[in-house]
Amino acid sequence: MFIFKSSIGKKFIQAISGAFLIIFLLLHATINFFSVIDSFKGTFGAVAADEALFSKGDGIFKLGCDFMSTPFISIMVPILALGFLVHILYGCWLTYENIQARGGWKRYEVPSKAAADSWSAKNMLVLGIVILGALAFHLTHFWAKMQLPEMFGIGTYENNPYCLLVATFGQWWILAIYLVWFCALWFHLVHGFWSMFQTVGWNGQTWFKRVKVIGVIVASLIVFMFVATAINGFWQAHWGWGATL
Repeated sequence: MFIFKSSIGKKFIQAISGAFLIIFLLLHATINFFSVIDSFKGTFGAVAADEALFSKGDGIFKLGCDFMSTPFISIMVPILALGFLVHILYGCWLTYENIQARGGWKRYEVPSKAAADSWSAKNMLVLGIVILGALAFHLTHFWAKMQLPEMFGIGTYENNPYCLLVATFGQWWILAIYLVWFCALWFHLVHGFWSMFQTVGWNGQTWFKRVKVIGVIVASLIVFMFVATAINGFWQAHWGWGATL
């Protein structure tokens, strides 16, 4: 098929899978940021005694985690995993084809709009590898202790997401790894956002500049919420709710 064999088709698939992941990241970052709001409301750590979803008395971060446990989201998990896989494989494939087409690893000596645009445009593969490695690290802290036991009965289920936050981000070296991850994610998103719109044809001189600005705003908002969540988790672990446990 044309969409799988042509360069434009492959880039289109990469753009669509990337758009799906940006939406998920925005939702995921927002729910995580609820823990920061809980801190200001004085409801950080508020979890009802029962294990029912959306219990009265839960903090809004716990309610957000309950939403992620609903049947609709559970159905979306394998679709999300497929989206990640497609995005990763096509990203590697496109990078390899670009290297071959431009004569090896010195491809960026050839002038091009993407190569001259930014540091992130030149290092999307490296950024992707860093993000992928940190993602695997991240899954062992949260997904493996919440969704995995709940969906497949593997491991011990943790019903209190606040405990996972303070246990993970309470260690400075883990916090440092996450902050590096978030930095790499910002660069990846900034380039990926405008590249996505360029692929689908929004590359006019006027709109292209606006899309790039919007991309910086969206990437900064997502990463800000992730960073705020991590730092707040560290603070809560040492001087807040976690310190009282």
